[in-house]
Amino acid sequence: MSEVIIAKTADEAGAVVARRIADQIAASPSFVLGVATGSTPLTTYRALADLIRTESIAVDAVRAFALDEYVGLPAGHPEGYASVVAREVVRPLGLDPQLVRVPDGSAEADEASCADYEAAIREAGGVDLQLLGIGSTGHIGFNEPGSAFDSRTRVTELAESTRRDNARFFDSIDDVPTHAATQGIGTILEARQLVLLAFGENKAQAVARAVEGPVTEALPASALQLHPRATIVIDEAAASLLRNR
Repeated sequence: MSEVIIAKTADEAGAVVARRIADQIAASPSFVLGVATGSTPLTTYRALADLIRTESIAVDAVRAFALDEYVGLPAGHPEGYASVVAREVVRPLGLDPQLVRVPDGSAEADEASCADYEAAIREAGGVDLQLLGIGSTGHIGFNEPGSAFDSRTRVTELAESTRRDNARFFDSIDDVPTHAATQGIGTILEARQLVLLAFGENKAQAVARAVEGPVTEALPASALQLHPRATIVIDEAAASLLRNR
């Protein structure tokens, strides 16, 4: 059973996770952080930036690896995850951009570029703590339902529901890419710690199934039940359907 922390608000949840990350960076300056994008981890990044600044935590040796990247967006596109990570993680936290990697999202992204990304994670010593969000279908990263639990970084087609969910970041759903490069579930499970964040009633069903339902490839986030150090940090709304609070 994963550890479950229920916070009153998204800000409180972000503060809890930020404190955990900050303490580990302070203890191990070459910490390797797995970063997620979207709106869910923003409270964590903001709280972590405050801790780094107020406690003078050195981050010059911290490495970071992003979970995923859209395939086919023009270089520098504001909604490309390379841009999002630079804007929401690298600059606010003061990380060295040379130590931050995002999967190849060019039109040439292929099996070789995905293998290179896996190799870079291994060469860094693996991810110490991987942040995750959860989609309405229970996907983590861009691992859609049906993704194998031993899957590795790869280019995958996005489900229509995922494209609809992400259309809020674009002018229309027609602008949302149809493919993405994503760490596989097998890759994610190799991180030494997993922290999944979820907020709002619209995530309650996926959270309940991931935490208390069967472990099945039909619900990718249920793979966290297989990890020895997985923590689910949610607000009251996202916890509303849990049976064993």
